Amino acid sequence: MTRWRKAWMLVAVGMLAVAMPLAAVADPLQDLLTTASTQDLSPVLRSFLLLTLLSLVPLLLISLTSFTRIVVVLSLIRSALGLQQTPPNSVLVTLALFLTLFTMSPVLQAAKTGALDPYLRKEIAAPVALEKGFQPLKMFMLRQTRKEDLLAVANMAGHPAPRSVDEVSAIELVPAFMLSELRTAFQIGFVIFLPFLLIDLVVAAILMALGMIMVPPSTVSLPLKILLFLLTNGWSLVAQALLASFHPA
Repeated sequence: MTRWRKAWMLVAVGMLAVAMPLAAVADPLQDLLTTASTQDLSPVLRSFLLLTLLSLVPLLLISLTSFTRIVVVLSLIRSALGLQQTPPNSVLVTLALFLTLFTMSPVLQAAKTGALDPYLRKEIAAPVALEKGFQPLKMFMLRQTRKEDLLAVANMAGHPAPRSVDEVSAIELVPAFMLSELRTAFQIGFVIFLPFLLIDLVVAAILMALGMIMVPPSTVSLPLKILLFLLTNGWSLVAQALLASFHPA
C-alpha cells in the first residue's frame, strides 16, 4: 500500500472510530475496522468502506469542528442586514469552511505529528494512531465546551458527572460541544444585531415623524445598514473576531 493510500485509510478509519460512539455501534464493527486497518480485506471492500465513510465527513465537520459557530454567526449577519439570499448560502458555507480550516490547523497539525506520521513510518499500530490522533481534537472541544453544558448532557444520559478529562466520553462531549457552540454563536449574533436594530428603530421613528407611514422602514434602512457594514469593514472584523473567539491551548 502506498503512502497516500495508508493516509486515506487512516483518515477513513479515524472518521468512523470517532463517529462510532455517536451511533452506539457495537463491537463487531470495531472488529471490522481492525481487520480493515490490518489490510485483511480485499481492495474492493476497502475501497467500498472508504467511500462509505466519506459520507460521514459533513456530519463530523459540523459536530467536531468550529464550523457550527462560524456558519451560524455568518447567517445571523445576513439576517441582521435584512438580506434574504445575499450572500448566497454557497458563499457563506465556503467562507465558513476556510475559516474553520484556519481555526483547526493547529489541531490537525498536532494530530498529524503525533499520530499520522508515526503510523506512516510504521512505528505505531492503527488503534494507537487513532487514539493519539483523537486527543488533540478532544482537547480542542473541551476548551470550547462549557462545564454546565457537559454536566447537562451527562445528566440527560444518566451518567455521573466526569471527574477528569479521561472520563469524558465522545458520546457526551460532542453534544455538549455543539450546545456550547450554538450558545456562543447566538451571543455573538446578539451583539451584531444591536447596531442594525438601532438603525431600524431610528429610520422608523423618522419616517413616522415625517408622516411617511406608507413607506416601509426596511426600504430606507437597508442601504444605510449596508453602508455602515462596508464603512466598518464588517466582514473582515467579523472573521477576525470569530477566529479570536476560540480558546487557545
